[in-house]
Amino acid sequence: MIEIKKYTPACAREWNAFVEASRQGTFLLNRDYMDYHSHRFEDFSLMAYDSGRLVGVLPANVEGDELWSHRGLTYGGWLTPVKGFDASAMLRVWRSMTDFLSVEGVKRLHYKAIPSIYARCPAEEDVYALFRAGASVETCSVSSAIDLRNPVPFDSNAMRNMRKARANGLVVDADCGLPLFWPVLEQVLSARYGVAPVHTLAEMELLQSRFPENIRIFAVRDPAGEVLAGTVMYLTEKVAHAQYIASSPRGKELGALPLLFHHLVGLFADRNWFDFGISCEQGGRYLNEGLLRQKSGFGGRCVNYVSYVLNINEIIW
Repeated sequence: MIEIKKYTPACAREWNAFVEASRQGTFLLNRDYMDYHSHRFEDFSLMAYDSGRLVGVLPANVEGDELWSHRGLTYGGWLTPVKGFDASAMLRVWRSMTDFLSVEGVKRLHYKAIPSIYARCPAEEDVYALFRAGASVETCSVSSAIDLRNPVPFDSNAMRNMRKARANGLVVDADCGLPLFWPVLEQVLSARYGVAPVHTLAEMELLQSRFPENIRIFAVRDPAGEVLAGTVMYLTEKVAHAQYIASSPRGKELGALPLLFHHLVGLFADRNWFDFGISCEQGGRYLNEGLLRQKSGFGGRCVNYVSYVLNINEIIW
């Protein structure tokens, strides 16, 4: 019998240990990362026990009568153990979860499946459970990733721009601090999209202090030392993920990003994937083709970030 419990801060150590040992766990799903913005969300994370043994955790928050795979995270469906758990076990977890949510007054579930590239081994039992429960796709956003075990080479345009960057004396700085890169990022996002970064500089500095091995900043400088472009890299066991990417107009003119990513793809070749992030807005309804084309030029190919919606009271197992 599966028992579902709501997460409480007293469970943090148990939660974190399970995440670290799970098939899909990354530092984003550690409570030290999740809880930095706990004041913005009403946490409703779930923990599933089978005869007293923890067999799954779901990062989540609640808004009214709707439960969301945690809206402060890029991804975060059910995390499950490597051993002793299969699709039939997942169905039992989902049946117990939906019963629990119904009693709690939750009427709708919005569920973000963890992209397969982040898993240590196959882990898509939740997608099968969603199908069995009658869920429908709510969003589908195109990301671009390089398979680092069999990388697609940079295209001729990217290589030409990289050579231009080198000819102009641009270099990659692996020790660039957040305060030097952040103004470039803010200026680019404001000018191009009219938005600010999801994280404030103070929040990102806090997260980097908690996860210094997982969050690193790389920049491209000109001979005078000016930061022309950069990225914040989120590093997990299998994936090097570019969380933020920005280039100033001058950096774009001089080919700063091709130089940067050619360096990073080589630097993180010990991982399985290099993920440039999504090129979509509005849950995938709008595709930024220019941005996608740039990432494709670096060798990125499509990986989908998919979320589902499920009406709890309409489920027929």
